[in-house]
Amino acid sequence: MITFDQVTVAYDDAAQPALREVDLTVEEGELCLVVGHTGVGKSTLLGAVNGLVPHFTGGTLYGRVTVDGRDTATHPPRELADVVGVVGQDPLDGFVTDTVEEELAYAMEQLAIAPSVMRKRVEETLDLLGLADLRHRALYELSGGQQQRVAIGSVLTAHPRVLVLDEPTSALDPTAADEVLAAITRLVHDLGVTVLMAEHRLERVVQYADRVVHLPGDGHLVHGPPADILRTSTIAPPLVELARAARWNPLPLSVRDARRAAAPLRTRLTGVTPTPVRPAPSSSNPVLLTARGVTVTYHGVPSVRGVDLDLRSGEITALMGRNGSGKSSLLWALQGSGPRRAGTVRVTAPGEDASGDPHTLPAADARRLVGLVPQTPADLLYLESVEQELDQADRESTGGREVSGARAILDRLAPGIDGATHPRDLSEGQKLALVLAIQLTAAPGVVLLDEPTRGLDYRAKAELTRIVAALAEEGRTVVISTHDVEFVARTADRVVVMAEGDVVADGPTSEVIVASPVFAPQTAKILAPLPFLTVDQVTAALAADAPTTRDGEDPT
Repeated sequence: MITFDQVTVAYDDAAQPALREVDLTVEEGELCLVVGHTGVGKSTLLGAVNGLVPHFTGGTLYGRVTVDGRDTATHPPRELADVVGVVGQDPLDGFVTDTVEEELAYAMEQLAIAPSVMRKRVEETLDLLGLADLRHRALYELSGGQQQRVAIGSVLTAHPRVLVLDEPTSALDPTAADEVLAAITRLVHDLGVTVLMAEHRLERVVQYADRVVHLPGDGHLVHGPPADILRTSTIAPPLVELARAARWNPLPLSVRDARRAAAPLRTRLTGVTPTPVRPAPSSSNPVLLTARGVTVTYHGVPSVRGVDLDLRSGEITALMGRNGSGKSSLLWALQGSGPRRAGTVRVTAPGEDASGDPHTLPAADARRLVGLVPQTPADLLYLESVEQELDQADRESTGGREVSGARAILDRLAPGIDGATHPRDLSEGQKLALVLAIQLTAAPGVVLLDEPTRGLDYRAKAELTRIVAALAEEGRTVVISTHDVEFVARTADRVVVMAEGDVVADGPTSEVIVASPVFAPQTAKILAPLPFLTVDQVTAALAADAPTTRDGEDPT
């Protein structure tokens, strides 16, 4: 169905090709998972399937890409639209209408599908993706996760034979992600649809893959059965990292298989208290933000309902909940730029007497108290190069003094980004890393991050964890709105769960995220009822017990 024959893609301003001599065949009815670190060429590989590379992106493509017998060199994207459906990293980039129902119908209108068929497919897709209650809603009013489901649905209604998905679950809560992946898997198994999918959250998708394509970063790729590739890959989900540490063979790819293999490990770890992910902040730490009765409404519909919240110095709080539960609305209300129908917010700068409500302060003063990274990071990028953005961030954060703090943070999050690159030419993960660097340079007392791990690989998320921990150690408080349960398990001290605008749970991470299978990380699911949350905790416990293990003996 999809064939790459000695394909090399080179961009004029790049030191080396994004893809180099790629040979790959994806058969009909195959789900192929593309993995690799941020910026290694995954989006280029996907874009070549429907001709966006090079027809739209520029650059030069050597070799031949064919889809269902059509050569993408001679067939531009519009001539492949009946065969290939594409969902990009940012759903907003692909929307062309105003409402959910109109967006689902648009692709079919362009393909001249009969109105009676269109209506039936729209209804099926609304039910399949849980969008029926949103059918008449404006697209801009939806949460990021709801927009992502609409983007996927707008492609599915056209019934393409090939689906190209670039991080399709990055903005979805765990339940919605499972539902979307189950729907995609049914298309593969029942209808023979071919799926080429890039995803950083491998813990969600690897169990569904027939084959894994790994891009190590030199332009080449290796591919094969998931277990074979992930056994030695530099990028792997927590389940696989745990299997490597425990030396399980064969390598499990699902929690179910891992639990079966983990019985000896659970026995060995029984009675062992895991090392805390990070030292718990003191309850005597000063409160930096106090919110009382915060209420947010849109067109009379409540999004946040009378939320009370105290954020202490040195604390890292994860804000969780399903898509549309009010997380982003609460963050914007705390930051001061968002609408607030009722309630009060008071922020105190750490170690200073300055305080106030960000909603009533001048923007420059509010930024020194609260900083926020939005779900769509490109909204904060407006200059002509990465270097200009970083220099501007340094000047604004240091009163005009010349420093290089933003560059250093960016290199830790996503190394190798050329300062001369235009911000709009970066991948979504690189854009996010750049905006994180810009906001963290100012390091205000309260730092709010809205889905900061979206588009980041495991290595970049580990660096983000270290940066966030460093901010907390400096006496700041950090709130992270996220669906990434693995990141929360490694990073947060406290978890606040929202539902329909209300706070329904608030407590230590180790208690809240394991109380529901929806929010539990893979390690906790595999080793339950033991209190381990991360692979690092397990490896530390195994290392402490190493003297009791004879050389060459299986550690489990």
